[in-house]
This record gives sequence, C-alpha cells and structure tokens, in this order.
Amino acid sequence: MVITIRKVAKRLGLSITTVSRALDGYDDVADRTRARVIRTAREMGYVPSRAARQLRRQRADAIGYILPASGSQFTDPFFSLFIAGLGDEATSHNFDLLVSTAAPGGTAERQIYARWVQSRLVDGIVLNRMRVRDWRAKYLAQNNFPFVAHGHTHLRLDFPYIEMDSRTVFILLVEHLVERGHRRIAYIGGPRDVTLQGDRFAGYQEGLTRTGIPFNESYIVEGDLTRNGGYHAAQQLLALPEPPTAIIGANDMSAIGAMRAAHERGLVVGRDLAVAGYDGTEDSEHTQPPLTTLKQPTYDTARQLVRMLIARIDGKDLAEPHVIIQPELIVRASTGG
Repeated sequence: MVITIRKVAKRLGLSITTVSRALDGYDDVADRTRARVIRTAREMGYVPSRAARQLRRQRADAIGYILPASGSQFTDPFFSLFIAGLGDEATSHNFDLLVSTAAPGGTAERQIYARWVQSRLVDGIVLNRMRVRDWRAKYLAQNNFPFVAHGHTHLRLDFPYIEMDSRTVFILLVEHLVERGHRRIAYIGGPRDVTLQGDRFAGYQEGLTRTGIPFNESYIVEGDLTRNGGYHAAQQLLALPEPPTAIIGANDMSAIGAMRAAHERGLVVGRDLAVAGYDGTEDSEHTQPPLTTLKQPTYDTARQLVRMLIARIDGKDLAEPHVIIQPELIVRASTGG
C-alpha cells in the first residue's frame, strides 16, 4: 500500500498543506508540529514524491558539473576523485549530482551551460580548470546563477572559490630538485589559457631565481595535461643537445608521460633523470618508481565546494568565500628520494 501525504495528514488531524510545509522544512511550522509530522511520516513509511517536492519548492534539488575535457583526459584520475567528492557531498544533502562533458571553448560547451541555466535543470554549478578569461564564470554571474569554482579567473568577478597555492609549492619543488644536485630543470606546462598554468609556471620561474639558476627557454614545453602530452613533450626535451636532468610536469599525468619517454630511452628515473608532478593522484603512488608530487586534497576540496554551493543556493552568506590551500610536497623515489 502506497502511503501518501494525504494519509499522513489524516493520521495527524492536520491539513495537507501543514504536513507538506513541515516536511519541506519551512519555518512557519512550529517545531513541535514539525517533529510530530516527521516522526509519524517515518513510522508510516511515507516516501515523499521528489517531483512534487521540486515543483512546490521550484528547485531541482540537483547541482551540476560539466567536465571540461575530451578524449584521453577522461582517464585523468583527478577528475574521478573530484567527481566522487562532489557526488558524496551532494548525496549527504539530499541533492543529486548531474555530470556532463564538453570540450573546453567549443560551441557544445556553451550550449550545455545555456541549456542547464535557462531550463533550471540544476540549482547551481561547480566549475574547475578555470581559464584566464573564463566565459563560464562571466555567463553564470550575468545570469545570477549560483556557482563556485576550484580556482580563479583573471576577470574582475567576485565569486566563491577554493584556490590551491600552487605557486608557493612549485618554488619548494624546484628547491627540492636543486638540493638533489639538479641545475638543468625542465617544465612541461599546460595550455596557456588555464590559470593553473600561469600559477605553476610562475612558481617554477621563481624557484629558479631563488636558487640562482638561469632561466632557459629551451627547457619549457607546452603540454595538454595528459599522459600523451607529457610523453611527447619529454621526448622533445630529452632530444636536446644538453637535455635536462630533471623534469617537472604541471600535473601528474604530464609527469607520468615523461617517465614513459625516459624509460624508452633507457634512462633510470630517480637516478639518470628526476621527474615530479602535481595533484597527488593515487596513480602517482604506483608508477615505477613512485612519483614525487605536490598533493592537493582533491576529494575534500570537492566536498567543501558542494557545501559552499548549497549555501549559495539557499541564499546564505559564506564565512569564507575565498579559501586558499597549500598542497603538500610528497617526496618519492622518482627524484632520488
């Protein structure tokens, strides 16, 4: 037998409206009445109609994430961990997580954001892999649509975000390599239009300056944050007349690709060539040898972003709308540790 809200109201001797508003958490219902309604509904085995609840509240009870990647980037464990954090936290607040994918900067990406916003398919959106002049942030802000971000943009917009202090830790990583005796230190970066590239590259440059190592442009190669991109970039670096003795990848995937290129040349990573990355993904622990990396708390960051977003959806002010976190340097055998 299906237990309806009408049957719960009849059992309590209350109106359907009162029972409905009590279950939806409206503050115009007395606390004692709300407690009675909730207790009785549970005892009777009442399960609210999600569709009806959404219609009454004019909310989707869902948040969205559009993975800004295509092709081989789907295999990046960063995204898997990030989505797991989003989903787990959303579920704990009785929200659904809607996930889609779109290659960055294309027409399809713009269309899916417009569709989600205009149809109110979700109540808010989480952004990551932020871009220097991020049209997504600008579009959502112009439409007064709740969003939070993992990272920042150079546009003059104020929105809640969690930022990794990657510049500082890249300085530490360069200093670590110099302490290991390296002076020819290369960097495999990411696309120039993503802000993480500027921040990490700035840390790399400052690390060289602090340790008295001249900047050498031939040791800089732009990658695409994938294994293949790191592999091809490292091939280019290792073919130089005076190749680097250490390579830093802008992320773990780039570094893992560089390790493959080194292995193919008969180099022993950790002895003949030092390699390090950024993200601290689980994959970095299982490379051969294990990868030195700058570990960011991806899963916990994703969960915190969801909490910030739901607060925004509910119209609440955030005590800390801008959170800065410093990743941890994890030294492993790939740099001789």
